[in-house]
Amino acid sequence: MFRHLPLVALIALISGCGSSTPKTRGEGGIYGGVFNFNETQVVRSIFPLNITLVSEQHVASQIYEGLVRFNAHDLSVEPALAESWEVDASRTIYTFHLRRDVRFHDDAAFPNGEGRELTAKDVVYCFTAICEKGTGDAAYWLFQDKVAGADAYHDSGTVGGSVSGITALDERTVRITLIRPCLNFLQSIAGAGCWIWPRELIDNYGTDLFRHAIGTGPFKLNVARPEDAIVLERNNHYWRRDAEGRQLPYLDAVRVTLEPDKEKEIAEFLKGRLSMVTELSIRSIGVLADSVDGETGARRFNILSSPALAVQFYGFNASKPPFHDVRVRRAFALAMDRRVLVDSVLHGMAVVADHGLVAPGLPDYPYERVPGIPYDPDSARKLMASAGYPDGKGFPRVQLQVNNYGFGYRSVASKVQEMLGRELGVGITVSVVPPKEYYERIDRGEALFWREGWVADLPDPENFLALIYGKNAVSDTSLPSSLNTTRFADPRFDALFGLSMTKVQAADRMKDLADAEKLAMQEVPLIPLYHERYMLLTAPTVRGLSINPMELLDLSRVYFDHGADQTGSRDTSS
Repeated sequence: MFRHLPLVALIALISGCGSSTPKTRGEGGIYGGVFNFNETQVVRSIFPLNITLVSEQHVASQIYEGLVRFNAHDLSVEPALAESWEVDASRTIYTFHLRRDVRFHDDAAFPNGEGRELTAKDVVYCFTAICEKGTGDAAYWLFQDKVAGADAYHDSGTVGGSVSGITALDERTVRITLIRPCLNFLQSIAGAGCWIWPRELIDNYGTDLFRHAIGTGPFKLNVARPEDAIVLERNNHYWRRDAEGRQLPYLDAVRVTLEPDKEKEIAEFLKGRLSMVTELSIRSIGVLADSVDGETGARRFNILSSPALAVQFYGFNASKPPFHDVRVRRAFALAMDRRVLVDSVLHGMAVVADHGLVAPGLPDYPYERVPGIPYDPDSARKLMASAGYPDGKGFPRVQLQVNNYGFGYRSVASKVQEMLGRELGVGITVSVVPPKEYYERIDRGEALFWREGWVADLPDPENFLALIYGKNAVSDTSLPSSLNTTRFADPRFDALFGLSMTKVQAADRMKDLADAEKLAMQEVPLIPLYHERYMLLTAPTVRGLSINPMELLDLSRVYFDHGADQTGSRDTSS
């Protein structure tokens, strides 16, 4: 589908011609240019209710927006499509006032192809879809046990009805009623699951929501080829302006290639064909030493780094042998020396997951209440013997499913394979699964033992623990379970997790969540391995790009500066 841009321009974007060269038009010469980057991780969907991967969020966040958003610098909640809101004295009624200057992207779905204004009915429509069983399953946890009427609507299987707690008071006002006060509600609606799209998107394009997307964001979809590239072009009607009153975004377009080979991606970046690289591979760490030309002092690229609100873990399918036995799961965890994984395999570019699943860096969370799983091979061998597998005898050979992108996934898996063989006498086969099949196998319960990662949707421990909340597990094993992929369900954990939602004091809520996590870690539905650092490499001319622990990508303020001094120092944050 070729829309909006002339054919010649589209061919140039797809082929990569013109790459990062900005045009010197407009105020200050900051307007123009094509920002090129690559995603090695598969992009399965860019529709808000189906987004589960960071790669998908990187693309879709340029197209869609919500009522509120996370500030790309400090992750505070700030106004977006809602210019203001009030909370009543009971802290259960939120009233949002929409901006008057927002319209959806121009698209053939609208009369004359012109995008219409955003209204409160659009918000009600999208928020109701979150509560529909099947349609909104990946995002439903955001409203589950929080929004009045959401659970009843979801459980009824109703489609196209109404949720009692989601109402439009007039064309510009939306009211959300909660079951009880929720301390992180604004954070909950700032993420991808609560982005807004028009009814016309579904009415005209049905489920074809990769090649078609209509939002209110700084860029609009022009071309989407799942095996090749995604091209976004500037939304000339975007509502946001910079501090000087200039309309955003500055860029003409964004081009996202979908090359799964990280080494090829980095090679393209070093040749100047990409504007940015997210993450490195183990083999490419050496390029960091070459960020500055030793002879001229010219900067070859900039390095941005931040601790990530993320966790890498190995998941178990506990519904099938041999991992239905908690002794086996715990033995596997005790036999892994995660310090070696971080220091020797990952070259210190991560932090050992010493306190369970929740990533470090969340204020007021009592991490000390959650004992980590130590490296204790002697105890691991005793557990395996008590489970009927002394020295690994009789234990079936198990496949460890990993993918080929990401920082050190295969290298870590090979080291874990070695550790489990040495300490427990078990045979592990490292199976590299193609991107298209990888998460489908996990979601459908076909994988027995696998690598998975989670980057926070909101800076809150609840977001991590939702991965093992029983209500987020699909009990019917013939159906996919995309959030609680281990399908872990423990009434004790669920009770504590649910209790935390009733607390109106932050300290009490955090204590309940930590106690729930401690209990879950004793059952070992998964093995937290390490927490990564998030790293970006950018071309020396790139300006206005922020890095943050949630790996949010805001390209609306990015521009190219070819006249700047390129002999600066490394740009990092701790």
